[in-house]
Amino acid sequence: MRLRLLIRILLVSLCCCGAATLSFGQASGSAAASLNKPASSNDGVGFSVNFGDGEETDVGVVIQLLMLMTLLSIAPGIIMLMTSFLRIIIVLGFLRSAMGLQSSPPNQVLVGLAAFLTFFLMMPVGDRIYSEAIQPLQAKEITSTEALEIASVPLREFMLKQTRPSDVDFFLGLAQSQSVTVGELPMRVLIPSFVLSELRTAFQMGFLIFLPFLVVDFVVATVLMSMGMMMMPPVIVSLPFKVLLFVLVDGWFLVLQSLVTSF
Repeated sequence: MRLRLLIRILLVSLCCCGAATLSFGQASGSAAASLNKPASSNDGVGFSVNFGDGEETDVGVVIQLLMLMTLLSIAPGIIMLMTSFLRIIIVLGFLRSAMGLQSSPPNQVLVGLAAFLTFFLMMPVGDRIYSEAIQPLQAKEITSTEALEIASVPLREFMLKQTRPSDVDFFLGLAQSQSVTVGELPMRVLIPSFVLSELRTAFQMGFLIFLPFLVVDFVVATVLMSMGMMMMPPVIVSLPFKVLLFVLVDGWFLVLQSLVTSF
């Protein structure tokens, strides 16, 4: 049974790849497999595959499964480059480097914190996508193509809000595209523009985080030199003072508050 199912999936995949080169009004068949067009369809053109045993497999369902698997494989890239995750993880990395801590908090903690903050910040966008695209698609009120177009609108608005116009103009020039409206801006231009703007904002916040810890390093190094303790590494002495300063000013709250309010 498993071998038979594997053969069916392989044949359906081959049929899906070959269907792109066929016109929608044609049909081809053989003794083992035939490609038929349904007599009536409310959602548009659909296809089914008959394997000669009286059972038909809906090609549209297989295509949706392939699209779902593809989306799951690129989901980490989408989360990192199209949400608030990029800015948050960079700023948290700057914070750990500024304090002089190599592995505390661990990478798993920083990534988990950035993921949950991203989930919190992107919840309004996710709610709009679910109510405007996913629910109508489940109710069969719209097609999958229309659902993708509708779902891209809230995400596009979020990305445009955080993107500098100069970055958009730069990538429009690289793409040799004419001036377009906000709604017609292609994703191949919007995504790199958003990433460039997020990198710039994250490094600006990282620079401001570095300044107070840099002052502590200067003061400790000056005191050690004045005491003649030139062989004592300043980093060893300044580290507890930086941790103490960070705890006294409630640094985690200030950093996370600045990250959340920056969106």
